[in-house]
Amino acid sequence: MKKYTAFILVLVSIITNANVKMPLLFADGMVLQRNKEIPVWGWADANEKVEVHFNKQTKTIVADKNGKWMVRLSAEKAGGPFELSITGKNKIIIKDVLVGEVWICSGQSNMEFQVSKTVNAEKEIADSNYPMIRHFGVAQDLSGKPKDDLKAGKWEVSSKETVGNFTAVGYYFAKKLYAELKIPIGIINTSWGGTNVETWTSREAFQKSEDFKTMIADVPTLNIDSISKLYARQMKERVEKIQGTPVSTENENTFKDPTFNDSNWGELNTPSLWENQPLGDLDGIVWMRKTITLSAEDIKNKAVLSLSKIDDEDITYVNGIEVGKNSQWDFKRVYEVPANVLKEGQNVIAVRIVDNSGGGGIYGDAADLKLTLGSKTIPLDGKWKFKVIVVKTSLSPNSYPSLLYNAMVNPLVPYAIEGVLWYQGEANVWRANQYKKAFPLMISDWRPKFNQGDFPFYFVQLSTFDEFKGNSKVGSRWAELREAQSETLKLKNTGMAVTTDIGNAKDIHPTNKQDVGLRLAAIALNNVYGKKQVYSGPTYKSQEIKGNQIILTFDNIGSGLSASDNSQNVKGFEIAGADKVFHSAKAIIKDNKIIVSSENVPNPVAVHYGWADDDTEINLFNKEKFPASPFRTDNWEMITANEKYKVSK
Repeated sequence: MKKYTAFILVLVSIITNANVKMPLLFADGMVLQRNKEIPVWGWADANEKVEVHFNKQTKTIVADKNGKWMVRLSAEKAGGPFELSITGKNKIIIKDVLVGEVWICSGQSNMEFQVSKTVNAEKEIADSNYPMIRHFGVAQDLSGKPKDDLKAGKWEVSSKETVGNFTAVGYYFAKKLYAELKIPIGIINTSWGGTNVETWTSREAFQKSEDFKTMIADVPTLNIDSISKLYARQMKERVEKIQGTPVSTENENTFKDPTFNDSNWGELNTPSLWENQPLGDLDGIVWMRKTITLSAEDIKNKAVLSLSKIDDEDITYVNGIEVGKNSQWDFKRVYEVPANVLKEGQNVIAVRIVDNSGGGGIYGDAADLKLTLGSKTIPLDGKWKFKVIVVKTSLSPNSYPSLLYNAMVNPLVPYAIEGVLWYQGEANVWRANQYKKAFPLMISDWRPKFNQGDFPFYFVQLSTFDEFKGNSKVGSRWAELREAQSETLKLKNTGMAVTTDIGNAKDIHPTNKQDVGLRLAAIALNNVYGKKQVYSGPTYKSQEIKGNQIILTFDNIGSGLSASDNSQNVKGFEIAGADKVFHSAKAIIKDNKIIVSSENVPNPVAVHYGWADDDTEINLFNKEKFPASPFRTDNWEMITANEKYKVSK
């Protein structure tokens, strides 16, 4: 009996240790990149012989001492379905494998944004039976060190049942490519809302960068549990320094009381996510309070409290009385205030906010933050008092650099791809000037990792969003971030889709993702697939000063400059003299140039176009209906010039 038991244990050990294992990317329904060598890799026993068979190819390899192995299949033409078999001491057969075009789709929430949430979603889902379009969804994950494989993920075939959860930008891009090329299209969606560019960049890249090597030297290389404990301690210490009081739930039950003295609390601009303010990347529980003064006449009317949106959960009190609560992060809060709750004199609105991940706080349109008393409206935007009482101990993607690169990009390397689509930048607007270094660094980091040359890297320029009401007079972080994105076009084989005309100044997640995907597809079809066409709007080239006018020339004018309303007058231009004070300007199209002037600026030196958080009104296009990218002609210091990426200590 003992011999029999020993035999069973040995047999189980052999079976357990001998199995060839493949990365999650290699699974039924996958799409392989055509016309390039195809890396296929996995794990086995040390020194185990592995045979890979695909179509008419067979390659063999011996696993190294750590059990890792990789073969490179010769390039294949588009086609399928095929089977991919991997044989060691066991055999894996991967079925329904297509060969076509593979694009990685990455970034933050506007890339994560799903088809089911887009405009005309029902119609789009009804027209989604495209078995040649496949989507791989990478599970969200964090890691302090580069991982070999993903936490989870699977390939799905485009259909009514599946497409609703696809990345919308990636899907509409793929749909257009398929319509033009009629070959399989695979999109690999690795995205996470609210994330900054630094978390998508490898530690190695920072170490080699003059701009970031000092920063990364202070970041520990630890496992995720150790990093979580360190982060929790550092975050608590940082928050206490900012707010000047301990992070504690002590006496929390008194914070809703109108008689509570909050004079020693800090202040936050509201509405605005606290990630975009000095409080920074915080997940936890925060109380916010606003004191207003009402007259005897005011309180006679029916009262409705509007708090725009709150990320994630809230319980709201007026003068200590609960008036409403909600747990939907993107749902507008509108609460009726019961009769006799308001009083003449001072009244206190207190909101207990729970933020579980990503952005946090009261955010949205300032016009939706108000107290309505009959026909009278009292705005509630501006400074609110705050106190953090709980700091979540779990990490967020932005807690340290490289966390998402390690867990959600490194496991994809060196999968054969055609290129990358990227939609991100909202989380970096506070450091827009440094994004000029950080974003190109990330692109230059990914390319050699995949070892496929300077593959196409196409990104979306931020659309309009009136977060800070920034403009040329007070400065605009969003305009500066757009400028950083434009400057990234200096990198070889990059492209940018301008979206000034399809955003929503009141919503950071505009629902028109169809045009975003189509504009990215236009770049790819021209640059990669030989479908020669206009794929970009006008981009600023040069200026010439003539008296009280500035004459602007542009590249990428297509068949000519045009205003969206087909007039010769274009909106969104401002002009300034040596005093650096910008004035709204008259701008006309003449001979495919723009002539800018203002009676307030007799001696102009510089022009701004679309230089605002909310650039909805600008209307310069080419005749192919691609919008011009916002720009400035000066090099004067911007408001984010000295903002640098820092890791909590």
